[in-house]
Amino acid sequence: MDPALLDTALARHPVNDDGRSGAVLERVLLADRSQVIVKRFDPAVDLVMRITGDAHGREVDLFRQGALDRLPATVLHPWLDGWYDEQGRGVLVMRDLGDAVLNWQSVVTRAQARTMLGAVADLHLTFLDTAPQGLTPLGLVLGMFEPQRIRPYAGEPLMDAALKGWERWPEVAPGEVGERVLVLAQDTAPLTAACQSLPMTLLHGDLATVNMAFEPDRPGCLTLIDWGLATVGPAELDFGRLLAGCAHLFGSAGFDDLVALQREAAGPAYDDAALRLGLLAGITWLGWNKALDIVEHPDPAVRERERAALPWWLDQAALAFESGLI
Repeated sequence: MDPALLDTALARHPVNDDGRSGAVLERVLLADRSQVIVKRFDPAVDLVMRITGDAHGREVDLFRQGALDRLPATVLHPWLDGWYDEQGRGVLVMRDLGDAVLNWQSVVTRAQARTMLGAVADLHLTFLDTAPQGLTPLGLVLGMFEPQRIRPYAGEPLMDAALKGWERWPEVAPGEVGERVLVLAQDTAPLTAACQSLPMTLLHGDLATVNMAFEPDRPGCLTLIDWGLATVGPAELDFGRLLAGCAHLFGSAGFDDLVALQREAAGPAYDDAALRLGLLAGITWLGWNKALDIVEHPDPAVRERERAALPWWLDQAALAFESGLI
């Protein structure tokens, strides 16, 4: 695509970044009447880029090196073109997925959950021991919400919430397991080292429903967007991240139901050690958010939901600690 085509666009409209990264997204109507989404990478406005040391847009690197050309048939991406502008900042042009993209209110059906987990398992199997280069380092992904790392960004709403949440964690998770989770959340290096001792594959890195789409004309497939945190690690890290942030969106499926679906989707590639670390990583990633929801969320139903769920997460953390993996 000729970058000049964006200069002759007929219309531009900002797109809400439901993933909350701060990325600049526009819906652009081109002169030929086709519609695309344009994503511009600028660390000055993108908090995730600053925290992970992404100076120009790693997603563009992934596109330009053809890193996802080997995606399995069940996994799609929206990229059409990508380049760097005169200032060296990345620009990605993507298919407009419209309402196919899930949001924070979208309820995932059991059939969609099977498609989703099966597609992600296909992704992991395809790239086992052959992940592309130039991805976000695993330690930066796992430690994104370490208090010492995010404290310099105090004043940013997301970072203020994370810092406050970790401060509230001891009151919602007292006891030895809660203490060990907090110690690990403050220094995720041991978790990173443990993960790197297991089989490694390409991870999406920020597997959440808002980074997914089910396109009506592509049944049986999952479209994944926002690959800026793509990294290399054990497959179950993606599952732990998904469960920690989005388990409540899977209808009536409980945590153990979802673990069973994950085990089924992974098939012979399922790794119990990786699951233990993946779930531990999930709570060290988003424990702060759970603490805030339990203590401060304005909706009492959400407070109760997260309060009821926390013992399950602490049990999973205890299993990981008892396993000797970390």
